[in-house]
Amino acid sequence: MNTLEKHPMILIAVGIMGISLSSIFVKYSSAPSVVTAVYRLLWTIVLMTPAVACSGKRRRQLRQTDSKTVLLCILSGIFLALHFTLWFESLNHTSVASSTTIVCTEVIWVALGWRFFLKGKLTGKACLAIAVTLAGSVLIALSDSSGEGSHLYGDLLALLAAIAVAVYTLCGRIVRATTSTAVYTYLVYLACAFTLVVMTFGQGLSLAGYGGSGIVVGLLLAVFSTILGHSIFSWCLKFLSPAFVSASKLCEPAAAAVFAAFLFHEIPKPLQILGGLIIIAGVIYYSRLEQQAA
Repeated sequence: MNTLEKHPMILIAVGIMGISLSSIFVKYSSAPSVVTAVYRLLWTIVLMTPAVACSGKRRRQLRQTDSKTVLLCILSGIFLALHFTLWFESLNHTSVASSTTIVCTEVIWVALGWRFFLKGKLTGKACLAIAVTLAGSVLIALSDSSGEGSHLYGDLLALLAAIAVAVYTLCGRIVRATTSTAVYTYLVYLACAFTLVVMTFGQGLSLAGYGGSGIVVGLLLAVFSTILGHSIFSWCLKFLSPAFVSASKLCEPAAAAVFAAFLFHEIPKPLQILGGLIIIAGVIYYSRLEQQAA
C-alpha cells in the first residue's frame, strides 16, 4: 500500500482546493452554462485519453468491463452532466457563497441514499458531524441572502444540482468497489460529455461563437476541478465512505468565499466567516470518526 492509500486525507485536501476553484472559473466564462460544461468535459477527455490509451492494463480493463458497470457509469455521467449544468446556471443568479453552500447539501442526499438504498449505516456521532457542517453552511447562506436582490431561483438550481451530484457519488461508490479510478472516471466523463452535447443541441445552442473565454475556462475546470477535484474524490471512494467524501466537500464554500473576496471583492460577512469555521470543524470531527472506525 503506497503513501496516498495510507493517508487518503492528503488527496482529499487537494480535491477540496480543486473544486473550490470551480465557481471562480465559471464566473469568467462568457458561454452559456451548458456550453461551458461541454468545454470542461471535452478538455477532460482529451487530457485523459492518452493516459488510458497508452496503458495496456487500462485498455484491458475497459474491454473487460461488464454491462452492469457500464450502465452505472452512464447513469453516473448523466447525473454529473445535470449537476454541472444546474450549478453553473445557479452562479448566474446567486452569489458564489450561496451557490456553493447549497450545492454542498449533497451530503444530506448522499447520507439518505447510503442509508436507505445501499443499506449503509450512519452512527449518531456521524450524523452529529454532518449536522454541524450543514449548520455552518446554513449560516453562510443566511448571511448572503440577507443582502439586496432575490436569490431564490439560483438557490433552487443549486439544490437540484446537489441532488444530482449525490446520485453521481452513490453510483461511484458501487462501481469503485470493483473498478479502477481511471476506467470509472473515463467512462463517466464520456457519458457526461455526450449528455451535455445532447442538452446543448436540444436547447438550440451552438458549441462555438462565444469567444475564447469559455474554452480557456473549460480547460482550467478540466485540470483543476475535474482531474484534481472530482477524479480524486472518485479515487477516495475506495477508501472512505461516500458520506465522508461528500462531507469533506463542505469545505468548498469557505475556500470559494476567500477566492471570491480577492478576485470579485465579495468581502465575507462575520456570519459567513463563522459558518466557514463551523464547517471546517465539522469535517475535521467527521474525519476523526472515520479514522477511528477504520
